Amino acid sequence: MGSKTLVYRIKVEDNLKESLKHLKRLDNAFGQLMIKYKFPLEIDSYKKILDELDSLAYSDQIIYRFSKLQDVMGAKLFKSLLLYQGENVNRPFLDILNSLEKMDIIEVDDWFEIRDLRNEISHDYEESDGVAINILNSIYLLKDELKIVLEKIDRIKRGL
Repeated sequence: MGSKTLVYRIKVEDNLKESLKHLKRLDNAFGQLMIKYKFPLEIDSYKKILDELDSLAYSDQIIYRFSKLQDVMGAKLFKSLLLYQGENVNRPFLDILNSLEKMDIIEVDDWFEIRDLRNEISHDYEESDGVAINILNSIYLLKDELKIVLEKIDRIKRGL
């Protein structure tokens, strides 16, 4: 194994480890909220979350960890995996996603949905309860998909 290949493998491992850390904390925060609230959330439950400091902190952590997870995967993990596979990553991100789709890691349209949700979060979601509920419910539905993507990358990494 050449030194470049080893460096790329270490980058994949580090980026995967960071992604899994964000996913674990995201899951833990959902677990804490689900002790009191049923997902998908309804408006009454969300208003109660806003009134409870602990629950509000968990909902904020969910949003933060989802954003960080999406950032790490899109900006680091996907590229490091393709570099390790010997592919050029100096190309449009859509081409990178197409390569990942060919590897059966993620569907391009699914990633755009995840990215769009991340972009929605970067706007001031706290001004509208409806938007905030939609974001939390969407993250709840997407977290399992992100977990599957990370598991596929881990299998590829272990098999390389």
